Amino acid sequence: MLLATDGRHPLSPQAIDCAARLASPAGVAVLAVAKIYGTQFGLPHPGLMPTKEEVDLRRGWISDAIRELERKGVIADGQLAATRKAIKLIARVAIARSVQHVVVDAGTASGLRRVIEGETGNDIRRRLHGAAEVVIVQKAS
Repeated sequence: MLLATDGRHPLSPQAIDCAARLASPAGVAVLAVAKIYGTQFGLPHPGLMPTKEEVDLRRGWISDAIRELERKGVIADGQLAATRKAIKLIARVAIARSVQHVVVDAGTASGLRRVIEGETGNDIRRRLHGAAEVVIVQKAS
Protein backbone atom coordinates (compact mmCIF):
# COMPACT_ATOMS: atom_id res chain seq x y z
CA MET A 1 0.00 0.00 0.00
CA LEU A 2 1.45 3.34 -1.07
CA LEU A 3 0.02 6.70 0.01
CA ALA A 4 1.54 9.36 -2.24
CA THR A 5 1.47 13.06 -2.99
CA ASP A 6 3.12 14.74 -5.94
CA GLY A 7 4.24 17.54 -3.62
CA ARG A 8 1.73 20.19 -4.65
CA HIS A 9 -0.64 19.61 -1.71
CA PRO A 10 -0.46 17.81 1.63
CA LEU A 11 -2.20 14.47 2.07
CA SER A 12 -5.87 14.91 2.96
CA PRO A 13 -7.47 13.20 5.97
CA GLN A 14 -9.71 11.34 3.51
CA ALA A 15 -6.68 9.87 1.71
CA ILE A 16 -5.12 8.84 5.03
CA ASP A 17 -8.38 7.15 6.09
CA CYS A 18 -8.60 5.33 2.76
CA ALA A 19 -5.00 4.15 3.09
CA ALA A 20 -5.70 2.87 6.61
CA ARG A 21 -8.72 0.88 5.34
CA LEU A 22 -6.73 -0.63 2.44
CA ALA A 23 -3.57 -1.28 4.45
CA SER A 24 -1.99 -4.70 4.15
CA PRO A 25 -0.18 -6.46 7.01
CA ALA A 26 3.06 -5.02 5.58
CA GLY A 27 1.70 -1.55 6.35
CA VAL A 28 1.59 1.70 4.41
CA ALA A 29 4.43 3.53 2.71
CA VAL A 30 3.98 7.32 2.63
CA LEU A 31 5.71 9.14 -0.23
CA ALA A 32 6.04 12.88 -0.82
CA VAL A 33 7.88 14.51 -3.70
CA ALA A 34 9.89 17.73 -3.59
CA LYS A 35 9.95 19.12 -7.11
CA ILE A 36 13.17 20.00 -8.92
CA TYR A 37 12.19 22.72 -11.37
CA GLY A 38 14.50 21.97 -14.25
CA THR A 39 18.06 21.75 -15.46
CA GLN A 40 20.35 23.99 -17.39
CA PHE A 41 22.42 22.40 -20.15
CA GLY A 42 21.49 18.97 -18.77
CA LEU A 43 23.07 19.65 -15.37
CA PRO A 44 21.17 20.34 -12.14
CA HIS A 45 21.34 23.98 -11.09
CA PRO A 46 21.31 24.77 -7.33
CA GLY A 47 18.73 27.52 -7.80
CA LEU A 48 16.25 25.02 -9.27
CA MET A 49 16.52 22.51 -6.41
CA PRO A 50 13.86 22.43 -3.68
CA THR A 51 14.64 24.80 -0.82
CA LYS A 52 15.20 23.65 2.75
CA GLU A 53 11.78 25.04 3.67
CA GLU A 54 10.08 23.03 0.89
CA VAL A 55 11.85 19.85 1.99
CA ASP A 56 10.98 20.46 5.66
CA LEU A 57 7.34 21.12 4.75
CA ARG A 58 7.06 17.80 2.90
CA ARG A 59 8.81 15.97 5.76
CA GLY A 60 6.12 17.42 8.02
CA TRP A 61 3.40 16.08 5.69
CA ILE A 62 5.00 12.63 5.86
CA SER A 63 5.37 12.61 9.65
CA ASP A 64 1.77 13.85 10.12
CA ALA A 65 0.46 11.06 7.86
CA ILE A 66 2.57 8.41 9.63
CA ARG A 67 1.42 9.62 13.05
CA GLU A 68 -2.24 9.49 11.96
CA LEU A 69 -1.85 6.00 10.42
CA GLU A 70 -0.12 4.68 13.56
CA ARG A 71 -2.90 6.20 15.67
CA LYS A 72 -5.28 4.05 13.60
CA GLY A 73 -3.16 0.96 14.32
CA VAL A 74 -1.43 0.75 10.93
CA ILE A 75 2.31 0.20 10.50
CA ALA A 76 3.73 3.03 8.36
CA ASP A 77 7.02 4.33 7.02
CA GLY A 78 7.85 7.41 4.98
CA GLN A 79 9.98 8.44 2.08
CA LEU A 80 10.84 11.86 0.66
CA ALA A 81 12.20 12.14 -2.86
CA ALA A 82 13.30 15.02 -5.07
CA THR A 83 12.68 14.73 -8.79
CA ARG A 84 11.59 16.62 -11.89
CA LYS A 85 9.05 13.93 -12.81
CA ALA A 86 6.85 13.17 -9.78
CA ILE A 87 4.43 10.84 -11.60
CA LYS A 88 7.23 8.68 -12.96
CA LEU A 89 8.85 8.46 -9.52
CA ILE A 90 5.60 7.51 -7.75
CA ALA A 91 5.03 4.74 -10.29
CA ARG A 92 8.61 3.48 -9.87
CA VAL A 93 8.29 3.40 -6.08
CA ALA A 94 4.96 1.53 -6.35
CA ILE A 95 6.56 -1.10 -8.59
CA ALA A 96 9.71 -1.36 -6.45
CA ARG A 97 7.64 -1.90 -3.30
CA SER A 98 5.27 -4.31 -5.10
CA VAL A 99 2.19 -2.58 -3.72
CA GLN A 100 -1.38 -3.60 -4.50
CA HIS A 101 -2.86 -0.09 -4.09
CA VAL A 102 -1.68 3.47 -4.61
CA VAL A 103 -3.80 6.12 -2.88
CA VAL A 104 -3.60 9.73 -4.11
CA ASP A 105 -5.75 12.81 -3.67
CA ALA A 106 -7.79 14.03 -6.61
CA GLY A 107 -6.43 17.18 -8.22
CA THR A 108 -8.12 20.50 -7.68
CA ALA A 109 -7.37 21.96 -11.10
CA SER A 110 -10.07 22.28 -13.73
CA GLY A 111 -10.35 23.35 -17.33
CA LEU A 112 -7.20 24.39 -19.13
CA ARG A 113 -5.07 24.11 -16.00
CA ARG A 114 -5.98 20.41 -15.71
CA VAL A 115 -4.92 19.90 -19.35
CA ILE A 116 -1.56 21.57 -18.69
CA GLU A 117 -0.78 20.03 -15.26
CA GLY A 118 -2.47 16.68 -15.81
CA GLU A 119 -4.40 14.62 -13.27
CA THR A 120 -2.03 12.90 -10.84
CA GLY A 121 -4.09 9.77 -10.23
CA ASN A 122 -4.86 9.12 -13.89
CA ASP A 123 -1.25 9.77 -14.91
CA ILE A 124 0.01 7.28 -12.30
CA ARG A 125 -2.56 4.72 -13.45
CA ARG A 126 -1.30 5.11 -17.03
CA ARG A 127 2.32 4.63 -15.91
CA LEU A 128 1.60 1.52 -13.83
CA HIS A 129 -0.10 -0.39 -16.67
CA GLY A 130 -2.27 -2.32 -14.19
CA ALA A 131 0.59 -3.31 -11.84
CA ALA A 132 -1.34 -1.75 -8.94
CA GLU A 133 -4.80 -0.29 -8.43
CA VAL A 134 -4.81 3.51 -8.16
CA VAL A 135 -7.39 4.89 -5.76
CA ILE A 136 -8.16 8.58 -6.31
CA VAL A 137 -9.69 10.14 -3.20
CA GLN A 138 -11.95 13.18 -3.49
CA LYS A 139 -11.23 15.81 -0.85
CA ALA A 140 -14.15 16.93 1.28
CA SER A 141 -15.22 20.46 0.48
